[in-house]
Amino acid sequence: MASQGLPAASSDVTIDAPPAAVYSVITDLSAMAELAEETVAMKWHRGDSAQPGAVFKGTNRSGKRSWTTTCTVTDAEPGRVFAFDVKSLVVPVAHWRYEITPTEQGCTVTESTWDRRPGWFRGIGELATGVRDRVSANADHIKATLERLKAYAERG
Repeated sequence: MASQGLPAASSDVTIDAPPAAVYSVITDLSAMAELAEETVAMKWHRGDSAQPGAVFKGTNRSGKRSWTTTCTVTDAEPGRVFAFDVKSLVVPVAHWRYEITPTEQGCTVTESTWDRRPGWFRGIGELATGVRDRVSANADHIKATLERLKAYAERG
């Protein structure tokens, strides 16, 4: 599902590294599992690289609670954009998007998410994850993830 309307949470960071190098980190599932706030593991399930239609599974943790998601790549333009839709079983959960804009010194990365959960699923998600305010949590997580991405990409 493409991003539509304003994201529920979004932030950006300027990174002193070339767009292609940053894109490589963002699409490296092992690296992003280390950098993302709730994600503890990601593995390709269908396909083995970032391309539209490829699927990866994510294992996430918040406190003592853990859950898995299925993510389908919707956009993969090297050095420019990486995006994916997230489902829990068959229920849409979110759309995540990383946009990379070149700058004189490197690039700016904007990470955004759109909440796709149906109303009836929000309470279930809260019980499963232990996160009461998903939008605020995602806003905080995006900032933390982007700061880690910056540090990782700039050390080369």
